Amino acid sequence: MLTPKSSRPTPERLLDAAEKLMRTIGLANTTTKAIAREAGCSEAALYKHYANKEELFVRVLMERTPNAGPLMAELDRDHAERSVEEGLAAIARHASLFYADAVPMAASLFAEPALLTRHREGVQEIGTGPHVVRDALAGRLRRELERGRLRPDADPEAAAALLLGACFQRAFFLHFSGAHVVAPVDEFAPAVARTLWAAIR
Repeated sequence: MLTPKSSRPTPERLLDAAEKLMRTIGLANTTTKAIAREAGCSEAALYKHYANKEELFVRVLMERTPNAGPLMAELDRDHAERSVEEGLAAIARHASLFYADAVPMAASLFAEPALLTRHREGVQEIGTGPHVVRDALAGRLRRELERGRLRPDADPEAAAALLLGACFQRAFFLHFSGAHVVAPVDEFAPAVARTLWAAIR
């Protein structure tokens, strides 16, 4: 008989277990059965609280990585009171740190095409995915364009892709090649923001 490993509510224990397994053995090797076992509950109990493993992964990313909340808050803020470049630098900093957390957890999926397909379908099922950050930044830049703070021919979608693509690439290089090949995030973020701003202001 399974016994709870703590007095924490079942949804929190499941998130604890999912985070531990995803960080130690990777997303591809983390099953709902293993998560439930680690949490001290049944697999049926897991499905009472979460739609699928993908929902747990998204919740771990958004609630258990320190920069997800600040990143989304920065994307949602009204930045009329400060410069666009300052806002972009803050977003680049949080995005770089968020991707540095997320890449190792998700990377194992790319070794298994069938698992990747299943993960993609599961994420679509709950109406989310990695594109939500890009879409939020594009929306933010679109509002700046409407305020007249960007050049009239600036492309918000392309600008969002450039900024976040650079942040994601930094995370990839950090884990693949090591910290010596990337600039410290407090140098990288303002440099990327300054360069992008020069093109769209």
